[in-house]
Amino acid sequence: MTKSYNRKLTRRGFIGITAAALGSAPAILRAGQMPSNRIQLGMIGVGGMGMGRLKGFLKHQDVDVVAVCDVDREHLDEGLAVVEQSRGKKPAAFGDFRRLLEVNEIDAVAVVTPDHWHAIPTILACQAEKDVFVEKPLSYSIEEGRAMVEAAAQNQRVTQMGNHIHNDLPNYRRVVELVRSGKLGRITRVNCWKTSSTRSRGNPPDSAPPAGLDWDFWLGPAPKRPYNPLRCHNTFRHFGDCSGGTFVDFWCHITDVAFWALDLQAPRSVSTTGGRFFVNDATETPDTLEAVLEYPNLNFVFTFHPNPPPGLEHMGGIGCVFEGTEATLVTNYDRHEVRVKGKVVEDFPRPEPSIPNSPGHLREFLDGVKTRNLETTCKIAYGHRGTRVGHLANIAYRVGDRIYWDNETETIVGSPDANRLLGRAFRRPWTLPST
Repeated sequence: MTKSYNRKLTRRGFIGITAAALGSAPAILRAGQMPSNRIQLGMIGVGGMGMGRLKGFLKHQDVDVVAVCDVDREHLDEGLAVVEQSRGKKPAAFGDFRRLLEVNEIDAVAVVTPDHWHAIPTILACQAEKDVFVEKPLSYSIEEGRAMVEAAAQNQRVTQMGNHIHNDLPNYRRVVELVRSGKLGRITRVNCWKTSSTRSRGNPPDSAPPAGLDWDFWLGPAPKRPYNPLRCHNTFRHFGDCSGGTFVDFWCHITDVAFWALDLQAPRSVSTTGGRFFVNDATETPDTLEAVLEYPNLNFVFTFHPNPPPGLEHMGGIGCVFEGTEATLVTNYDRHEVRVKGKVVEDFPRPEPSIPNSPGHLREFLDGVKTRNLETTCKIAYGHRGTRVGHLANIAYRVGDRIYWDNETETIVGSPDANRLLGRAFRRPWTLPST
């Protein structure tokens, strides 16, 4: 696999960079050391979700995880140990993802970081001619998502957004086939929902960060804040500095089936209402939101609330309803049902399966790396198409008004306040890389 990112590293230089970052000098890979049919992967972020992805990639025997990066030494050490146990060799260790990207032998990276850290590593990895698997939601903002799309396209990189429900469960395929078959009639309304948590997380005081955590690097481009356990690791999505909230996080999972089935692009307008009605603790993001998206001949509603919609409690905490002129389809991740005049019809006629089974979400990405297939099912461009609508819903909530979207220019019409929320200024010295 040819690389044109020409900053070469000698073995001595590589050890020096790693030692400077972490005070250690792990085993180093040399060009040509691995067989050409093997994928040399670097992991950027190996916390909770990152550890799951790391173990997932290690299930594929043609993958060598040759470098691991994390700003939390505890996570990093655990990641190194998992790789060594699986492959019998400890990978290179980094505390700064930029040093990992300088390793020419790496073919692809997985970016499994908090949301505000998706854009910079992804763009720089594309510019370093490395393929990228990046977690959902794709970006912290619409501006960042657009830059990621441009970087992937300009550098011809294979990409995949980590929306594994799209490929790892067959249910969505059957739903998409049924919606597209026309047997439900014309779809006039889509209603997605995700239940929100009402559990109080308390109000722990600010404190010194744990030993081994580079808190300033963890914050990166986000505003400077004192360390607080609620702002870090597992609960960061309850603060707007680093995420669009659980609302945008799960938006990418359940709206995906609607975007896929109906080939939805961008809405004409979005309005969102809600607030913090059930939770009283130190977190910030709303526990209740309802977004209404206007499409031609279609209303799209997303409800974020502690309870599922009445009558759909049996479907659980997340789901999507397609209301057609002939029948209604209700789905969650695992199963779906069809209703006619309010009654479930077990033997509702279904089309012949037409969407091929997936080799698996990670496997599709890995196969793309090998074959140079840029058209993975959840490539960055597809991820941006859905994620940006969740961001628009959040923007409408923040400005307290209905917003109108110009998809050609990716701007909000007639609202300077809303347009300012399409991106944000990065905390120095971080900047959004130019593409």
